[in-house]
Amino acid sequence: MPLIIPYPIRRIANNVNPNLARLHPYPFERLRQLFSGMTPNPKLREIKLSIGEPQHATPAFIKDALTAGLGGLSNYPTTLGIPALRHAVAEWMERRYGLPDIDPEAHIIPVNGSREALFAFAQTVIDPSGSSNRSYIPLVVSPNPFYQIYEGAAYLAGADLRFLNTLPENNFAFDYDTLSDEEWQRVQLLFVCSPGNPTGKTLDLEDWKLLFALSDKYGFIIASDECYSEIFFDEANPPLGCLQAARTLGRSFDRLVMFSSLSKRSNVPGMRSGFVAGDAAILKQFLLYRTYHGSAMNPAVQAASIAAWNDESHVVANRDLYREKFAAVTPLLTRVLGTAMPDASFYLWARTPLADTEFARALAADYNVVVLPGSFLARQSCGVNPGAGFVRIALVAPLAECLEAADRIREFVSKL
Repeated sequence: MPLIIPYPIRRIANNVNPNLARLHPYPFERLRQLFSGMTPNPKLREIKLSIGEPQHATPAFIKDALTAGLGGLSNYPTTLGIPALRHAVAEWMERRYGLPDIDPEAHIIPVNGSREALFAFAQTVIDPSGSSNRSYIPLVVSPNPFYQIYEGAAYLAGADLRFLNTLPENNFAFDYDTLSDEEWQRVQLLFVCSPGNPTGKTLDLEDWKLLFALSDKYGFIIASDECYSEIFFDEANPPLGCLQAARTLGRSFDRLVMFSSLSKRSNVPGMRSGFVAGDAAILKQFLLYRTYHGSAMNPAVQAASIAAWNDESHVVANRDLYREKFAAVTPLLTRVLGTAMPDASFYLWARTPLADTEFARALAADYNVVVLPGSFLARQSCGVNPGAGFVRIALVAPLAECLEAADRIREFVSKL
């Protein structure tokens, strides 16, 4: 006999958030599907340069601090974290960005990595009602290509998305004229990523000045994803942070929140540790949301995070490793692919001589090098997918592997 589900249970089963249907498969799921039925060359070991997962060693002193903090597991952590962690972050922000007036009690909230915080932040600040007009739908603006969390966060907060394409012919800058005045009037949140994923583009002071002017005019909040801020190549010119830009321009932190992480900076992606900082009034509401969300940071992770934020020598050494890889690999790939040194981050954004999906699949099949098709990181907007015809190459593997991968890519392209 067929299974008969009682009406109340069947009704509950159908009552899921309809916005879930708007979500796209994650890029790495699409990559898995792209490679379905394909057997990589068994004569070559796999070199995976597709995922932005740091592969440098976690510093021993961070591991030691983590294990020394295990005694904290007997206590429930608070959502705001221990004062010592917030003070360590504030002191780092003063050293890194020249921000002596950061209040660790009002301007900082520890988070379990920037990814979950970016998602949760949209749920906090998006107001789906927005006006008395029932047809009103709030807008979230995202760079394109982009980190897919921005999209999911927007849709599940009940908003629609608008994309600002970042194209090489425009030096990957935003074209704000893409949106009409009516659309800007509905924008409640704008995501920006500097240094950018995947292009490595950083925003300078003039870029921030223009973005702040738009925020002032239309009243939207800026969420600045700065998780790659500590991977750069010129020690004398670190990327400009959004709060640093605001202070330089004599502004407050109104409608401005930055998201930072230890994952790339300190090679601890598995620790899931970062922070948000900025507008105290917004963070007060974000803290309220997070209190109900149950997102307090593990006490041992807090202890390890304090150690990490308090030390800069391991971060400099980490940058040295990336600097060496980019100096060695970029010239090799520039000869066969249209790529150049990024401003910062650990990605090369490389043009492909054929469709990016065909390129990635054939490269994996013939040479067992895995890269990510750029079209998976972008959406069709203004008649173009700005990621099409590119691949993202993450130089996260050791130098020898990156060089071997570059040689394989050069040989692959030479035979096309």
